[in-house]
Amino acid sequence: MKYIKIGLVFLLIAIIIVVTVFLLNGKKMYDDALKDTSLSDIINDIRADETYVKTENLPQDYLDAVVAVEDHRFKEHGAIDLIAIARAIWINVSNFELREGGSTITQQVAKNLLFEEETDGATRKIAEIFAAIDLEKNYSKEEILELYVNTIYFGDGYYGIKEACNGYLDIEPSEMTLYDATMMAGIPNAPSVYAPTANPELTSKRQKKVISDMIEYGYLSEEEAKEIEN
Repeated sequence: MKYIKIGLVFLLIAIIIVVTVFLLNGKKMYDDALKDTSLSDIINDIRADETYVKTENLPQDYLDAVVAVEDHRFKEHGAIDLIAIARAIWINVSNFELREGGSTITQQVAKNLLFEEETDGATRKIAEIFAAIDLEKNYSKEEILELYVNTIYFGDGYYGIKEACNGYLDIEPSEMTLYDATMMAGIPNAPSVYAPTANPELTSKRQKKVISDMIEYGYLSEEEAKEIEN
């Protein structure tokens, strides 16, 4: 029993050391990313781009679709969502494969702004959390969602909802119908798979997932969903 307790103490110490190292490395990656600039300057540059679209010029259906399928608790949690992380771990462990991630929309914005080129996945995830905390402290949920739809990759070389709408639909984002909105919201999860130019059948399957989530989280009624599918 004595040796078991000693072993558990050493195991606990080892875990604390490993976690501390990851935290320090993640903080360093975040600090290095802002070594020559600031988070606000990066965001101001993105907002100044001619392709940037404000949320007021986007259909509410599209914004609702994005939240429903990407991070349905977005308005309730902070920089990270512990419930989503726990669920993702359970699903991935249960299926012995990586099926689901636990990143929030805010974490994805952090990645898009600062860490797109980073290859060290574990350290990058910690760095994303530090960046996400700063984003949540300094920007509203609406501003963060706006940054997300303007920086996310849609495939075929299209970054942001304006380029994607122009390229895939030949329309402006403000012109999206409910059908368009549910399709576009599904693409960023895996652009090489769900882009309409890649595989229309998989695009449609992903769109059905978006519609299902919108119904589940109260953004669409069954009747509205049937109209889209018809």
